[in-house]
Amino acid sequence: MIPVEVVSGDSPVILGLPHTGTWLPDDIRARLNGRGRVLADTDWHIERLYDGLLPGATTVRATFHRYVIDANRGPDDASLYPGQNTTGLVPLTDFDGEPIWEVAPTEAEIAARKQRFHAPYHAALAAEIARVRAKHGVAVLYDCHSIRSHIPFLFEGVLPDFNIGTNSGASCAPAIEAAAQEVAFATGRPAVVNGRFKGGWTTRHYGNPAGNVHAIQMELAQSTHLATETPPFAYDEAKAEVLRVTLKEILQRLERVALDLVRP
Repeated sequence: MIPVEVVSGDSPVILGLPHTGTWLPDDIRARLNGRGRVLADTDWHIERLYDGLLPGATTVRATFHRYVIDANRGPDDASLYPGQNTTGLVPLTDFDGEPIWEVAPTEAEIAARKQRFHAPYHAALAAEIARVRAKHGVAVLYDCHSIRSHIPFLFEGVLPDFNIGTNSGASCAPAIEAAAQEVAFATGRPAVVNGRFKGGWTTRHYGNPAGNVHAIQMELAQSTHLATETPPFAYDEAKAEVLRVTLKEILQRLERVALDLVRP
């Protein structure tokens, strides 16, 4: 299987999907323990949730699971949240802090995974950002994520429905952040900007407002679109359709605002 799937569109908006893949090469699957093979930390059904919301949006999707290597971590494996519990470039535990490997990967194996999986994903993403910016004079990378709403190992209490991350405002123009915030907050549902999740490596690495590349991460609580946040992690059509209305409005607003930023 190829490590990344790209659908090139003509919108200034690019959807990054680093954590929806569930593919595990056989040799890697064999080394996971029973807990790891559940793949509980997948961003379940996010590709389905966003499908068709913004005609013309480009999508860049990792097909491999984050346990193979996390496409939203830097290749240097520096912590995104120093002093807080988190998982690394190749996670050794799940989001509950429990081990996921029978045989943990070696440094040499991690280096090989960088070349086989991480590098192709980011080469594709960088190429699409460059193409879109050349076409429109601006690009908006909207990184699509979800996570269980209750994970004591990572955060206290219940996560808000909408978690918008802009690296504390550094990864996009204020108008881009405001557009997503206004739509999310107008729903009356729990929402936060730059709370527990401020944007992963992708948002921080590519966001360059001065260069007309704006990056924003949306971390959705999985309770917003799943029937249950435990196996089988089933998609809830009714919940999802309500959520899709809001997500569509966010993407449409981001598209309009981005074009306004470069309009003479």
